[in-house]
Amino acid sequence: MIKAVNLTKRFGRHLAVAGADFEVDQGEVVGFLGPNGAGKTTTIRMLTGFLPPTSGSATIDSLDVNRHSLEARRRIGYLPESVPLYRDMRILEYLRFRGQIKGLKGNALQARMEEVLELCALRDVRRKMIKTLSKGFRQRVGLADALIHDPPLPILDEPTNGLDPNQIRSIRQLIKQLGESRTILLSTHILTEVEMICDKIVIIDSGKILASDTPANLVSTMRTAGRISIELKADPENVRKKMAALDHVKKVTHECKRNDWEEFSVLVESGTDTRERLARLARDENWPLRSLHRHDATLEDVFVELTRKD
Repeated sequence: MIKAVNLTKRFGRHLAVAGADFEVDQGEVVGFLGPNGAGKTTTIRMLTGFLPPTSGSATIDSLDVNRHSLEARRRIGYLPESVPLYRDMRILEYLRFRGQIKGLKGNALQARMEEVLELCALRDVRRKMIKTLSKGFRQRVGLADALIHDPPLPILDEPTNGLDPNQIRSIRQLIKQLGESRTILLSTHILTEVEMICDKIVIIDSGKILASDTPANLVSTMRTAGRISIELKADPENVRKKMAALDHVKKVTHECKRNDWEEFSVLVESGTDTRERLARLARDENWPLRSLHRHDATLEDVFVELTRKD
């Protein structure tokens, strides 16, 4: 459904997107992840035809977004991060206006309005002025607008940004429902959303695609492959130095001190388990040891490992 090949965007000397290559297959719900300023929104704006790429290409349903812009955009329902709404219109008026712009009219328009009002839980507030709505309801209006022409590919840019927990849960459920019958590209930095909703993840940072795979595969192949927590009594700097010298240890972090116990986090290489070496080191150094626990890798670990700058 989406294919980006060497997709690049420059703003003067600034390289915002640097040769992005990724695909989204028909029927997938794909999370598009990255830190702030990573290039997510710029990439989405190129996919939706709002920005022309400096080089490279992008296709929607095999249609080039530049050469066949109108046909490609008809297949997209775009919800930008900041939803642009006409605040002095009622919801019904706004959806009718937007549907007409997208080529709907007569009974077909009325039928789609009824469908999206029901789908986005707006029926009870359909006659309200948009300016009187909460942010959660404004997000729903923006989503109804994106879906009014029944597109096979909704592209949602930070759809839960700024919402309270109840609103986030509601929008999340709606996206899961949409994903049952559509391909969805979801840009977000909220990892719990991705774990609950997405079939596949694309991670971008500094304009470059760093990973593209299922959440399970990304976790299983992650370089860090887990974390070991250890609590003991000893000088933190001495502990950190000697643990870091062990084979397969990538990084040792002093997390905190609880009473007289020091807690450390130890990152190790993929496919290794250093707990026995850590326990032997504590015994040899006469460090009282209270706990030693291995944590399985999470999606958060994957994201941090791929995008951290240190």
